[in-house]
Amino acid sequence: MRIRPSPRRGMTTVESAVVYPIVFLFIIGLVVGAAGILRYQEVASLARRGARYAVTHGAQYAKDTGGTMATQAAIYNNVIVPNAVGFDLSKLSCAVSWSNGSGQLYQTSLVNGSYVYTVNTVTVTVSYQWVPEAFLGGITLSSTSVMPLSY
Repeated sequence: MRIRPSPRRGMTTVESAVVYPIVFLFIIGLVVGAAGILRYQEVASLARRGARYAVTHGAQYAKDTGGTMATQAAIYNNVIVPNAVGFDLSKLSCAVSWSNGSGQLYQTSLVNGSYVYTVNTVTVTVSYQWVPEAFLGGITLSSTSVMPLSY
């Protein structure tokens, strides 16, 4: 009794040649996507840190300490640049704006059972031109943080 060879000899090699590149591209896409999410989270963190610095270094801070009020350059140099680990600073930008009396009220605290509202806010927008590692072109990642002035 002889065992005949299977007519599917070599099919595993052919199937692997078709499937492996697709799986490889899928895994590379997942890694690049995860890197993009990480970069966006870092941009959002920079915007929040910049806004926190701006709200705690306002006019009252300058009056109490004799220092200067936070400016866009001070926020960029004192907060954004030191915390922008792994970023290409030539592709990173920051915009800061202050609003005084825009009409929109922000709840700030509860004092003696009543809420204290403020209309003075600071808006910090951080943008980064990210070029994915595996693709051509680029994506602009941008995050905005708005906080009421507190000091």
